Amino acid sequence: MTHAMHRIRPATLDEIPILQSLIARSIRTLGANDYTPAQIEGALRGAFGVDTQLIRDQTYFVVEVDGAIAGCGGWSYRQTLFGSDSRKERDPAELDPAKDPAKIRAFFIDPDHSRKGLGAALLEHCERAARERGFTHCELMGTLPGVRLYAARGYLALPSIRYPVGPDITIEFVPMRKQIA
Repeated sequence: MTHAMHRIRPATLDEIPILQSLIARSIRTLGANDYTPAQIEGALRGAFGVDTQLIRDQTYFVVEVDGAIAGCGGWSYRQTLFGSDSRKERDPAELDPAKDPAKIRAFFIDPDHSRKGLGAALLEHCERAARERGFTHCELMGTLPGVRLYAARGYLALPSIRYPVGPDITIEFVPMRKQIA
């Protein structure tokens, strides 16, 4: 089996429509075994999506395969743990690498490119960048389909949480942590 060459580079603000489409396609397809359509559509209104702060910080990346965007994900040195620009509970304050974990954020792979190592390559890229900035731990809010990738890469799960995404609708997330240095 031959793997197409991939390239990881910072995402740009003008790619937001492409990223929003990829995120929706990814969770609707890869999340279908873990979440109901109502949970997915509710989460797409705030929990899943693009956080432009990460793009401006140059800590949100795309993975390209043969020149096309096949995935996205990033990390953050800010307080906000998850969610798109439309989520109200946001805190742009900077973390202290000496005591705070870096945040792994918003990983989504195009369903046509899933299970090919792109998520793992992107995760390694983000962990390396966080280490270079002085962080020794990472934490994330994993989707149920994402938990498998993170667990395989050494992340330890904490008790899951239920996050409201609509009237009488919650979605299950799994907080996870890993020591990276």
